[in-house]
Amino acid sequence: MRILFIGCVESSYRLLKKLIDNGIEIAGVITKERSQFNSDFYDLAPMCMTHHVPFCNVKNINDDDSIEFIKICNPDIGFCFGWSQLIQDKIIHLFPHGIVGFHPAELPNNRGRHPLIWALALGLSETASTFFMINAGADKGDIISQRKISISYEDNARSLYDKVMDAAVEQEIELVNALKNDAITYISQSCDEGNSWRKRGANDGKIDWRMSSKCIYNLVRSLTKPYVGAYFLYNNNEYKVWKVQEIGTYGFENFEPGKVLSVNEDGTIDIKTGENGVRLLEFDAITVKKGEYIL
Repeated sequence: MRILFIGCVESSYRLLKKLIDNGIEIAGVITKERSQFNSDFYDLAPMCMTHHVPFCNVKNINDDDSIEFIKICNPDIGFCFGWSQLIQDKIIHLFPHGIVGFHPAELPNNRGRHPLIWALALGLSETASTFFMINAGADKGDIISQRKISISYEDNARSLYDKVMDAAVEQEIELVNALKNDAITYISQSCDEGNSWRKRGANDGKIDWRMSSKCIYNLVRSLTKPYVGAYFLYNNNEYKVWKVQEIGTYGFENFEPGKVLSVNEDGTIDIKTGENGVRLLEFDAITVKKGEYIL
């Protein structure tokens, strides 16, 4: 079975490496030379060159360059893991056995954009690693493999990313074997089922101290590395926050959100929030004093 691989982010690298390490034939790779859109962009070219795998850098997966490269590679099936553009039917039809996609959420729930970020920001206790057959819709094709992933209070974007990928690389090899043996179970998705998450914007990462400590904690952990980071504004300057801790504020119940409760000897800062407070643990350097307001 000849696989043509499509991807350009860290998850793409991990999944492609697993295939190569297991001796699975890769007919070619479609990727990008660079991306300002993907914060976890990963250059697949070095791995392709090391293993003598043909590759093609494209800007749009639906362009003629992609079509010509796919025809030259003559694949049986496509694996598209880590690509933000919707793939059109004219591309899908070039693959005799279709294209397999990957989405780190429990489809049919939580289709759409930024699934790991939204899962953490919303405080969900569970997500999933899901492989499905790509069609012209967004994450709406038949599900062919799904494994649930628990989300702990301590998880952040990095640890959840790793949890999902640890499951996904195992599923991927199981999936390849099932495809070879024609032993795939297809579970259809109804267009009326589930929900679809929207694209996040810059304002979605802004900390509002009127939020509860739990909401701020979830927001910060959802956007920590490898993502862009949550932020707050102070004197019209933007400060990134990478890690916080929820704290109790007994005795400070009548203090307003955004007030600095303490600047600690270890450099951490305690701030009153809409409910309880947070301690800034990892953040851009800022000079503030106890009693000031970060607004």
